[in-house]
Amino acid sequence: MKLAEAKDKFLQTWGALGSNWGVSRTMAQIHALLLIAPDPMSAEDVMEQLQISRGNANLNIRALIDWGLVQKELRSGERKEFFVAEKDIWKVFRMVVKERRKRELEPMLRILADLKEIDGSKTDRETKEFIEVIDNIHRLAGKADKSLATLIKADENWFLGSVMKLMR
Repeated sequence: MKLAEAKDKFLQTWGALGSNWGVSRTMAQIHALLLIAPDPMSAEDVMEQLQISRGNANLNIRALIDWGLVQKELRSGERKEFFVAEKDIWKVFRMVVKERRKRELEPMLRILADLKEIDGSKTDRETKEFIEVIDNIHRLAGKADKSLATLIKADENWFLGSVMKLMR
């Protein structure tokens, strides 16, 4: 396989994976492109390589910056902005987990806590069943939240060591 073919396959695959992870295909493809780029790229470089519009490139680059996956790099004497992706995949993984936790798990935990506080007789069978199910989901989501918080703070060696112990 030639480099150009391998790069294209990687961009397409990362884009598909990204859409499965809850981000747009284009955002994931831009991330993939910056991830494998040996040098920082301008928005124009990204537009050209992925054949996307300026608005699409700028919108998704800003989102990647918000997620902490891409940083802006300024060069003296250049008016263009250049962008570089975090290359440490462990850091990328932790940043994605942190952002997904903030966007998905934390709001769900708040809603579940509110749902447990319903009006009505706590002796009513339907109310009791509702509260019990919501409480079970809330407890599981709380454990997942604590596990993700630990994972976000963990270093790679601790995590890999823990996974290896689980596999034994």
